[in-house]
Amino acid sequence: MTWDRVAIVERQLDSYLETAGPIVGRLAADAPLRAGGGLTAARALAIFEDQLASRQLDVAARELKKTNRSFYTISSAGHENNALVGARLRVDDPAFLHYRSGALMMARARQVAGSTPILDTLLGVVASSEDPISQGRHKVWGSRQLWVPPQTSTIASHLPKAMGLAFSLARAKRLGVASGLRADAIVACSFGDASANHATALSAVNTARYAVRLGQPMPLLLICEDNDTGISVPTPDGWIAATFGNQPHLAYFLADGELDDVWDAVGTAIDHVRETRQPAFLHLRTVRLWGHAGSDAEQTYRAVAEIEAVEARDPILRNARRLVESGAADAGMLKDLVRETRERVRAVAEEAARRPRLQTTEEVVAPMAPHHPELVSKRAATPVATPDERAALFGVTLPESVTAPTGRTMAALLNAALADELLRRPELFLFGEDVARKGGVYNVTNGLQKRFGQGRVFDTLLDETSILGIAQGAAHIGLLPVPEIQYLAYIHNALDQIRGEAASLQFFSSGQFRNPMVVRVAGFAYQKGFGGHFHNDNSIGALRDIPGLVIATPARGDDAARMFRGAVAMAIEDGRVVVFLEPIALYHEKDLHEDGDGGWLTDYPPPPEALLPGEVGLYGATDADADVLLVSYANGLRLSLQAAKRLADEHGLRARVLDL
Repeated sequence: MTWDRVAIVERQLDSYLETAGPIVGRLAADAPLRAGGGLTAARALAIFEDQLASRQLDVAARELKKTNRSFYTISSAGHENNALVGARLRVDDPAFLHYRSGALMMARARQVAGSTPILDTLLGVVASSEDPISQGRHKVWGSRQLWVPPQTSTIASHLPKAMGLAFSLARAKRLGVASGLRADAIVACSFGDASANHATALSAVNTARYAVRLGQPMPLLLICEDNDTGISVPTPDGWIAATFGNQPHLAYFLADGELDDVWDAVGTAIDHVRETRQPAFLHLRTVRLWGHAGSDAEQTYRAVAEIEAVEARDPILRNARRLVESGAADAGMLKDLVRETRERVRAVAEEAARRPRLQTTEEVVAPMAPHHPELVSKRAATPVATPDERAALFGVTLPESVTAPTGRTMAALLNAALADELLRRPELFLFGEDVARKGGVYNVTNGLQKRFGQGRVFDTLLDETSILGIAQGAAHIGLLPVPEIQYLAYIHNALDQIRGEAASLQFFSSGQFRNPMVVRVAGFAYQKGFGGHFHNDNSIGALRDIPGLVIATPARGDDAARMFRGAVAMAIEDGRVVVFLEPIALYHEKDLHEDGDGGWLTDYPPPPEALLPGEVGLYGATDADADVLLVSYANGLRLSLQAAKRLADEHGLRARVLDL
């Protein structure tokens, strides 16, 4: 049934071109399709060619699937008018695209001489190792050259980082960090009408509006490609317009109708974002042809009459009519173009199917967790702040010279380590809930905003998804984000931003895109009788399940400072995503065995001392004659050392304690 509909839609276009009458008068190449319009005949014909290429890529993917030579059949059929978005955006406008973006990519690639978007797409469809973006690891729309970071298929999960990049453009400029983008670049993000209902999407839209309310630039173009359907669930009539058409601090533009009408609407939306540096919601009306994917039996939930009604709205058919009726092209010219495009795509598909694939597990996982210990070690050691710079920051008494107990706790040493890294790394910035004016719920970031300013230490709204989205977006353009999640339990509200997005970017892009960050998270059990699992949370299992994620968990103040520097170095050098779990119970702990012993106070290790993966802590009996080995981490180290003393005092057993 699904494949039959493909043939029917193809014949529908052929039939029109066979029977279309002659044009009355041929438009000049530079003449607009209608008086006062912006779309010329030549540009319209180029866009139509890009739309045809996208359509034939969808056909080829299904043909290859029939012979078990391809693995991806989610098509862009019916969404081809997104080619106008691709044609009107610049290549240096970062684009975060959803999976029906074939025509947009064809049009975007047209702006770069020598691009081969048809071959590139088909190499992804057949999972070839020569796929220029993912090397066959997953079929994604992406290109380093075209500034299109690859996205997963998780619903709406890419909107927060698109928002984050838009938020970060002006901040990077203020901090003197080169983004590689022009000053008036904007960020584009496309998604479907069903995805627009998702909490992740609403989070990003809300934060974009929130930023504008605070007077901050947010050059974000949100492109909702509305085909009225989420797999089998219809979107209520008028829902998207009613939901997003009257939102404060969010301009709304409808793109519907003839090809030249859509062209003008898209241009107006882009110009609004570029000129005002404020977000816009572009409501692009589309249809969905051939089901959700090749495996979707659309006839089980749609009557044939419904399917035929959708097919009658095929944008390629409508655009062919517009080109002929406006005089931009005659039917014979379009018929030749259709035939040539079909032949070209078929030939390239056969070539792509012969290209090699990844063969080993090692090849597949190669970009997942890059680690270069020597380079990371060098990165941790540089740059070095001068003594005068550190004296200006800390005053007469440097943190390594502090003798007061409160200055030698983990919280105090982390505060000093954060300050040292902010001092020597101008691209690093710190943000989250209550981290700036309040100095953090546990006083770890106290005074940092006063020292480094609001551009580098700032508070956010209460939304973990947006916090991690800001981090991802900022990291795309050379900033080094250090976001704080206030409690470990709260990270689960936004875990897919780490699991599905940040930690997978290097994998899906073969290392061509990276989003380095160090996510500070306060966690673990710490207060008896209060908070339950919302504040006394030990649940790190979900984090440990994420491929490529680095988890750092200090137990002592000196280790915390060294470990944070190592985490920052790994992020910068290898592009890694690091979750830095800070044990709340140990932030202000001074004693080890009894009140007043000061056994948990440590001296501050000055830069560039760093702790890197592979280094473990050994305490207690250090020879081979130890009776027992206690292995733990974070809160468990202190408890294990207490247990080791009791074993020795009460049972005469010599214990060695290993801190992971």
